[in-house]
Amino acid sequence: MQERSFIGYIMVTLRGVAMGAADVIPGVSGGTIAFITGIYEELISSLSNINLRAFKVLKKEGLKAFWKYVNGNFFLALFFGIGISILTLSKIVVYLLSTYPVLLWSFFFGLVIASAILIGKSIKNWNLTSIVCLLLGTAIAGYISSIESIAVGGSSWYIFLSGAIAICAMILPGISGAFILVLLGSYGVVMTGLKTKDLTLIGYFLSGCLVGILAFSKVLKFLFSNYKSYTLSVLCGFLIGSLYKIWPWKNRVGGFDAEPIIVHSDGREEFMLTNVMPSDFVANYQTVESSKIIGESNLPYAIALGVFGLVLILILERLAPKDAS
Repeated sequence: MQERSFIGYIMVTLRGVAMGAADVIPGVSGGTIAFITGIYEELISSLSNINLRAFKVLKKEGLKAFWKYVNGNFFLALFFGIGISILTLSKIVVYLLSTYPVLLWSFFFGLVIASAILIGKSIKNWNLTSIVCLLLGTAIAGYISSIESIAVGGSSWYIFLSGAIAICAMILPGISGAFILVLLGSYGVVMTGLKTKDLTLIGYFLSGCLVGILAFSKVLKFLFSNYKSYTLSVLCGFLIGSLYKIWPWKNRVGGFDAEPIIVHSDGREEFMLTNVMPSDFVANYQTVESSKIIGESNLPYAIALGVFGLVLILILERLAPKDAS
């Protein structure tokens, strides 16, 4: 594992802030942010090192050797940033999502396009198999993104399972862990549990997350070590397929008078939405209170923010140190 300066770990924390903000939004993946910012492979490799051998190192060589073996400083900086984001920045992002959805999704749309371009550039060997993997990843993510669910799951085993599945999605570029929770019917239950500090529910969910991420990270490390080009092709497809979900212009299915498919415990309503062209965007598709803000397609500003997001990522990738520190 690479050593970093103090400034290097500050940069890792900032990446964690961005990942935390992304992971609370159904449709955006923290794994995408990790890949964009150049820490994805280190994250997967470090996670896979949390194994039985690590605890043997702890027993034989002590805490210092164990901490170095599992890349502890990296995790400390990264999860500190994720925690900061969940407690602070995520609230801002959620506010913008409900108040300026078209503009915010346009920015995300540009980010994801740029991410797909960067992954595509990193694939060394394009061949028929790589193209098939790309199309497969696109089809999987596109299908997942098009699903709507009204299921609700709250039993302890189901919350554990939801955590294990969602955390796997969270570390995959292009597939949103929060959206997977929505599909599984656990998003509202988990969010309510976090707000009410239901320690039992949180414990089941985090246990599932821990089991899922430790197991899945080993699979990803194996794939990157043995089939890197094909794995990147699938991940690139995931990003392309996820563009369906984050398309900025959506109308309610059934019009403005349609009934919500989910009503959360805090009164927040979710409606079944369908992608439309900007010219077909209908005012007031979410709430009357914010109709003055979201009632227009804002096409020029949306295009500008999309291009800004795309160019921003390409510039950051060009300026980023090669060691991603």
